Order: sequence, then C-alpha cells, then structure tokens
Amino acid sequence: MRYGAMYGPDVTFLGVERCALAEPASFAGADVVIVGAPYDGGTSHRPGTRFGPMAIRTTDYLGHNGSRPSLALRVDALKDLRVLDAGDVEMYAGDEMESHAAIEEAVHTITASGAIPVVLGGDHSIALPDARGVARHYGFGRVSMIHFDAHADTGDIEFGHLYGHGQPMRRLLECGAIRGDRFLQLGLRGYWPEPDTLDWMAEQRMRSYEMTEIVTRGFDECLAEASAIAMDDCDGVYLSVDVDVCDPGHAPGTGTPEPGGISARQLLDAVRGICYRLPVVGVEIVEVSPPYDHAEITAALGNRVVLEALSGIARRRKDAESGHTWDPAQPLLDGR
Repeated sequence: MRYGAMYGPDVTFLGVERCALAEPASFAGADVVIVGAPYDGGTSHRPGTRFGPMAIRTTDYLGHNGSRPSLALRVDALKDLRVLDAGDVEMYAGDEMESHAAIEEAVHTITASGAIPVVLGGDHSIALPDARGVARHYGFGRVSMIHFDAHADTGDIEFGHLYGHGQPMRRLLECGAIRGDRFLQLGLRGYWPEPDTLDWMAEQRMRSYEMTEIVTRGFDECLAEASAIAMDDCDGVYLSVDVDVCDPGHAPGTGTPEPGGISARQLLDAVRGICYRLPVVGVEIVEVSPPYDHAEITAALGNRVVLEALSGIARRRKDAESGHTWDPAQPLLDGR
C-alpha cells in the first residue's frame, strides 16, 4: 500500500504522477522517483524539517501541472523524463534507527529498479540511509559523493549519540558505503568541527572546500576540481545538498544557519552543471525548515534545486542521444 504525505495534504511534486514502492509495476520504467523523508529527530538545534518535503513539493507560483520547461536548457524535465512521486516514507517519531532503515530500503528499491532516487528531507541524518541505499546497488566504494553544506557533518558522538544530522558522513565512511578519497564537500565555514574531527577527516583523505578557498580560487574552479575527483575510479555520483550551504539571506528557513555562504544562484548553477556533466545516481535536498522560513524563500530554493537537478539529467540524456554538448555560457536559443 502506498503511504501518503505524513504532514500536510497528499500531493505529488508539482503534479507528477504517483507511484507506490510496494507495487513495482507502478514505477517500472521510471527515470526518477521522488520520495519524501520527513524526519527531523536528528537535529541538534532548530527542528521543523519534517515539514520540508511538503514545502519542497508545493512551493511554486506556477500551476502544479507536471510540467516545467527550463529556459536555460530547453528541456521539460517533468515530461522529458518519467518522473514519479512515491510519497513519504513512514518516519517513526523518536525512532531514528527504524526511520533510517525504512528510508534506506525505499532508496534501494528505487535504485535497484533503474530509476534515480530524489529524496526530499528531512534533516541531514538521512544522508546515511540515502547514500547507503544507493551504494547497496552499485557497490560499496563505487559511488562518490559531492556534498554542499556549511557543515562537515563528520562528528562522532554528539549529545551521547552516534546518529544525528551532524554525523552521517562519518558513519557513511565508517561503513564503507562511500570512500573518503571520493568524498567532496563544498561551502564549509564557521566554527565547527573541532581540530580532532578535522584530523580524522584528513586521515580519510576527504576533500573539503572551505568558503575562504572558494572565494580565493573561485567557485567554478573548485567545483571543476571536485567533479574531476568524484569521477576518478567511481561509477556514479551521489549529490547531497544541505540548503544551509547558502548564506542565510538566501536560505533563512533552516535549522543551523551560518553566515557567509554561497548564493542561491551559485547553488542552482552548480547543481545543474553536476547533473549535466556527471552520472548522478542519487540526489537529496535536506534541512529545509518551513517554520523558520520567510516568504517561502528557502522552500522555493529547495524546489528549484530539484528542478535544476532534473533538468540537468534530462539535458544530459537528450544530448547523449543527439551528440550535442551544452555550453553553459551560451543559451540554447535554437530549440535543440
């Protein structure tokens, strides 16, 4: 039986068709399956991301008609791809292990069917089951991660607990799902983690692009370098986007805002480019917390992160069939 939305009306992402993960025939042949993970039991500060999936699905000034033609890429990802929405995975309030097990099984089911899972969070603790569910299909160590975030999320024991939104990346590396030397983080800043954790990250050969380096070298140069590393001896890329990678002026509705981040425009361009240039096998957008949002700024950004990812994937497939190559510096004015 398909489980509907946990918080709010049972609607799909901008009106795409529904599917049910318990009914394989309903998503057979899908290119992308969207699934919600409305869990915020892993938060260390402000909660509310359990309401993120509904906000990301519905925040838009256009009709929810299952169509979104991209001006920049001249594709309509919601039509050019077969995009379905499986609703929310049932998250068990107060039970992180049970909730994580449920989302991991859902993501693995989607990936094993040949579709790309797009997970709407939820706090960032769900990165552990999300990426592990993908890695179970492709093989542990065969998928790299590009991680946009203000925070490294590599803590060990926080508040006496091994699992939370500040620890999923350490747990991913420890279980072997993702290799440390194929783990790329962009946008880090602020005053955490402490030196011991940074030393551990260096031992794992993680590559973290702190905002000072991004400003000094240029965002595009850092992103190009990270993308090249991500595809060295890996079969696919998992894209993890914590909305707090953006400056709080661009994404106020999040649990742990950190001043001095990238702009919304930079994030959207980066997501589009990654999903066009690289074989992305999974996407998550997390830490959208509507109770702390203003005028739906952050929810709208989360919605557009999903659309840019899908548009990049759609353009990649279209160009692979036609032999064209997209140049991001040139608009596609010829209707290709």
